[in-house]
Amino acid sequence: MVLLFVVAAASWSSPHVLRTPLSVRMVASVAPTADTLPIVTPLYSGLKGKALAPDFLENVPSKAEVRAVVPDWCYQRDTLRSLSHLLQSLVATGVTASVGLLIPLKLVALPLWIAYAAATGTAAMGLWVLAHECGHGAFSDNRFLQDAVGFVLHSVLLVPYFSWQRSHAVHHSRTNHIFEGETHVPSVVGGREGLETPGGDENLNLAARMGADGHARYQLFGHLTIGWPSYILAGLTGGGKYGHSNHFWPYMPLNSETAVRHLWPNKWPQRVLQSTAGVAAVLALLGAWARHAGAATVWAFYVGPYLVVNAWLIVYTWLQHTDVDVPHLGNDDFTYMRGAFHTIDRPYPKLIDWLHHRIGSTHVAHHIDCTIPHYHARAATDAIAAAFPEVYLHEPTPIHKALWRIAKDCIAVKQRSADDSRYVFVPLAQWAKQ
Repeated sequence: MVLLFVVAAASWSSPHVLRTPLSVRMVASVAPTADTLPIVTPLYSGLKGKALAPDFLENVPSKAEVRAVVPDWCYQRDTLRSLSHLLQSLVATGVTASVGLLIPLKLVALPLWIAYAAATGTAAMGLWVLAHECGHGAFSDNRFLQDAVGFVLHSVLLVPYFSWQRSHAVHHSRTNHIFEGETHVPSVVGGREGLETPGGDENLNLAARMGADGHARYQLFGHLTIGWPSYILAGLTGGGKYGHSNHFWPYMPLNSETAVRHLWPNKWPQRVLQSTAGVAAVLALLGAWARHAGAATVWAFYVGPYLVVNAWLIVYTWLQHTDVDVPHLGNDDFTYMRGAFHTIDRPYPKLIDWLHHRIGSTHVAHHIDCTIPHYHARAATDAIAAAFPEVYLHEPTPIHKALWRIAKDCIAVKQRSADDSRYVFVPLAQWAKQ
């Protein structure tokens, strides 16, 4: 917790520092520079450069064209069916959590508690996904029920429901925008203030100093442990447009003036504070539990799975919009549908896909229209893939290998060339040769 407060405090004194990766602030810039890297030759994933095709952007369909090929019933919400999936996730989480009652609360049982955290956190991620669906309006036509379910589920997971609903809507509206995106926005080599997020040179130089594998481990550790709390507390990895932001207090100094204006306008400050109250109530309950049963009990039963849920969240959001040959777009290239079609579906194991309601294997359809319920997303995805094969992105690499590749090779971006204004990840080997 001390580290998180340090992260937040740093953001108040430096407006854009936490909209860039942590490594920007750890080493001074050295040669090479952006000017010595005129043309970027990106690496390829299992997509084989599909998203970098010269006509990719022109081939992206309109939302009306997509709507014409997706069956109308895919847009229909069924409250009882949604509640049945909620029951599924509650049972899965309850069954795994009950196993903890059989584990002795002793240091010698630490390996069992780690396994418990992995299993229970993985099951509970399904609850996170359903709360996310509530935030998008895809759970039920009953708005009160939908927000009640989402608010309770997210609060129990220490997520400020309405705050995240708002910032996540911004993410959807500006997906893979190089400056106005809201999550996992990369720093830019030679980045220009006000147009891009600077710091790409420093990130690549640090990676060169640490070595590719060492830097990948550093990236994985930072993203999967403090990535989520750093984002909701200080806006880490968000676009440079918004400066630092905080999901619990919608005012300065915890937010930049730009964040106050663009992330929390009009009715949103009140909703942010309501969300904060929900999380505070859960923290109070956890505190009461700790006083009654001991802090070790709360750490073992709740904190371990909570950390696993956070790690899963980062895995999904990172891999859904990032790979070595999936570009980011500037103002001249960006449209809502182009951003949506730069989302990536991936082959998650069947059990994980079932537990997490296919959030990672049908995410393209979700970004095209987030009101499609998850139980119709497979049919929508199949229709989109069949109608628009030249722009639908499904990356076939197994998840653990894709995660390693992205941590290792997705460090910073640069405009590809004078003739191609898309931003692509600079291979570390190419940078080191300059």
